[in-house]
Amino acid sequence: MGAHIAQTQRTRSTAIIGTVSGLLLLISIPTAIALGGSLVSLPTTVDHLHTALTAGTVSAEDLTSYQIVWQVRTPRVLLAAIVGAGLSTVGVAIQAMVRNALADPFVLGVASGASVGAVTVSVAGGLALGVYATSVGAFVGALVASALVYLAATSAAGVTSLRLVLTGVAMAFGFQALMSVIVYFAPHGEATGTVLFWLMGGFGGATWDEVPLVAATVVFGVVVCGLNSRGLDVISLGDDTSAALGVNGRRLRGLLFAVVAVTTGAMVAVSGAIGFVGLVMPHVVRILVGASHARVLTVAPLAGALFMVWVDVAARTVVAPRELPLGAITALVGVPVFLLLLRRRGYLFGSR
Repeated sequence: MGAHIAQTQRTRSTAIIGTVSGLLLLISIPTAIALGGSLVSLPTTVDHLHTALTAGTVSAEDLTSYQIVWQVRTPRVLLAAIVGAGLSTVGVAIQAMVRNALADPFVLGVASGASVGAVTVSVAGGLALGVYATSVGAFVGALVASALVYLAATSAAGVTSLRLVLTGVAMAFGFQALMSVIVYFAPHGEATGTVLFWLMGGFGGATWDEVPLVAATVVFGVVVCGLNSRGLDVISLGDDTSAALGVNGRRLRGLLFAVVAVTTGAMVAVSGAIGFVGLVMPHVVRILVGASHARVLTVAPLAGALFMVWVDVAARTVVAPRELPLGAITALVGVPVFLLLLRRRGYLFGSR
């Protein structure tokens, strides 16, 4: 009886937290669009958004602010929300998949592979093929890296969480070394800037053309992870327990690995490698709603989107007109939060 009451309370609190997070996100998106180096009032921003969505007309004196709102900031803010939701969701899935609380979307070498792909395209003159050539190179690099990690981690017994983590970490170092060699021998300086972007992350180049594909990929990843929430609960207990409960842990891990690779590759291709979001946000959400993956995956996308929207606002307003790299901000926020989480769980300062 007590367990049923506790379950009901958890479900109710999850619904409340999810609703509040959703409302805050709806409020934050137009507010974030209004903020920036060139401030546009919130009523004007809302009016411009309404005009764009209803195909209305814009007066000549409002044309500049309209273009700032609709063409520059709206795709950027939406992309930040999408990537934040995706990183949080993928982080939840990976931590369960590899049974490691320190895992994040980049522990499997995906980000390093994406960086190699982006730098290779840049050095090879792929920029002449169009503005999206580098993003395509990053996406292909992420997929190739994921495939190599998965194949290297596969044995006759299948893929285990420990082999996956160890192989991913080792391959990540290998991809970083390869990227350094490519940059070192690059005949021009564009590769260095490309490397810095993929290492630190940012949404400065966001366009409307990028939003639909990334949104569709992230939604696909969120839905697949959500549909397998019970499986995530089970495989986080180990393969032997999974088998006893009728869940094929190796098969589910392979499916989730593919989903994680595609989703992370799509996000890294447009934003670079943004750390700590996929590591910290799942832990924060678990503190709020408990360990059940059904509840965590309800709140994590909203919490991640909300967090990333405001991180992006800070990136483009704190030292405006210059822009801070997102990875620096997420690290500055993520490190103390993560230390507090460790302290809360008794792993720091001699508390255990």
